[in-house]
Amino acid sequence: MSTVKRVSTESAPYKPRLGFVGLGWIGRNRLQSIVQAGVADIAAVHDTAIDAGAEAQKLSPDAVLFSSFDELLKHDLDGIVIATPNRFHAEQSIAALEQGIAVFCQKPLARNAFETRRVVEAARRADCLLGVDLSYGAMPAIRIVNKLVASGELGKIFAIDAKFHNGYGPGKAWFYDYSLAGGGCVLDLGSHLLDLALRPLGFPRVTRVTSSLFAKGEVEDYGAAMIETDDGTVINLSCCWNMHVGREAEIQIAFYGTEGGATLRNVEGSFYDFVAERFRGTQTELLSGPEDGWGGLATIEWIKRIGDGFDPAAEHYVDLAEVIDSVYEEFHAKAQSRKADI
Repeated sequence: MSTVKRVSTESAPYKPRLGFVGLGWIGRNRLQSIVQAGVADIAAVHDTAIDAGAEAQKLSPDAVLFSSFDELLKHDLDGIVIATPNRFHAEQSIAALEQGIAVFCQKPLARNAFETRRVVEAARRADCLLGVDLSYGAMPAIRIVNKLVASGELGKIFAIDAKFHNGYGPGKAWFYDYSLAGGGCVLDLGSHLLDLALRPLGFPRVTRVTSSLFAKGEVEDYGAAMIETDDGTVINLSCCWNMHVGREAEIQIAFYGTEGGATLRNVEGSFYDFVAERFRGTQTELLSGPEDGWGGLATIEWIKRIGDGFDPAAEHYVDLAEVIDSVYEEFHAKAQSRKADI
């Protein structure tokens, strides 16, 4: 079992030893950000595609390239970063946690709430830190908005509008395979939006969900939902792959309260450049301009806390998964009702 040894000298602090599993675009991006930040030693890498592993070794030449996930887990590791297809997230996370290895997993943590709960329970039993790459939540801009919401300066939050519309869909075929992905744009993009919406509210209980989905294949390309919470907030969710938006993406989350509003939105279709704004009636105040290099912040924050053990806040990953499940369940219930009427 691996244990982080927080030993430091005058010359250098101890750096946790990390493994990276899944080295596609996102996995390599996270690996590169860690290498540049210098906050960890990259000890091991694995991908089923040999070329992907070789590319990762170019970023971290000292890392051992393993041909299998099981072999990688036998290496001396303090933490593991997982960026494989959704189908493998739960089982790989649990396997690592059972070896006493902290886990940082690409979102979603699992395909549904049942799988998510199993991962969180495994983290608690192992007393290991569990993180999920809900990367937008680490942006300085959204944290400014969150503070406004939490402080009460905006009054009672009664409505949240959240949208994530892509001008093109994922480039990997597995995203469109239900057995591997577990869902479409609602699971892929909606997980970001719902985390951003529910977290500053303290994850209130959801009391009602209505939803509509559109699918060209096995998983939905478009999803919309109205979600009501027990504290009287209405969340209007909209996400889509392959929408004709005239740019790469439209991303926004806006909080409307009795005393004002605030929003986070992307700039000129960018996935990386965002601004935060505050609304007072018809007036708009810029709170934060576009920032560079925030994509790896969530991973870096997790690395700095690896030795802290299990964080009970991980329970909110289950809360998030249950809301997403409700979006799918309500839609499928309506579909079954329509069939029964025919």
